[in-house]
Amino acid sequence: MRGSGKIVGIILIFFGLAAIGIVGIWALAEMSGDNSALTAGGAALAMALVFFLVTAPTVGVGAYLLVKGRHESAQLAEVDQQRKLLNIVLTRGQVNMSDLVLELGSSTDQVKAWIYDLVGKGLFSGYINWNDGILYSRQAGSIRETKKCPNCGGQMQFGGKGVITCPYCGTDVFLAT
Repeated sequence: MRGSGKIVGIILIFFGLAAIGIVGIWALAEMSGDNSALTAGGAALAMALVFFLVTAPTVGVGAYLLVKGRHESAQLAEVDQQRKLLNIVLTRGQVNMSDLVLELGSSTDQVKAWIYDLVGKGLFSGYINWNDGILYSRQAGSIRETKKCPNCGGQMQFGGKGVITCPYCGTDVFLAT
């Protein structure tokens, strides 16, 4: 379940702070009575024990879960964006980078990074003409063998893991591994 770490973290923080608050109110109520057997030292000891045995551990674990939950939520949001990008490109066959940027509500650099990440994971193959800004979803197996640019026909060169680059027109071909 998404966000469960954040929810558990908030509950633990609340429980830890409530425990110290309840003991503090109890100590003040006990000390304010006329026949009080609780001294200031006893109240301080009770507060210290509750703080170190209950409050500090639960608030610490709660804070850890809250931070970790937020980090996981951010990662899952990026995965959702990558999935959406992949679905858009595979469904349409070709799409303008500007359309992707608008539909994903992101920057060109972020969309480019997501594309390269998907290629690196072996989830996408196709090519992009950076000059025209059009991303194509095509099987790149024939390009791998001939090393001819699908845009201009020029000889392509390896440009990185799963990427072949055309030095003439700037087209990058993404090969699924």
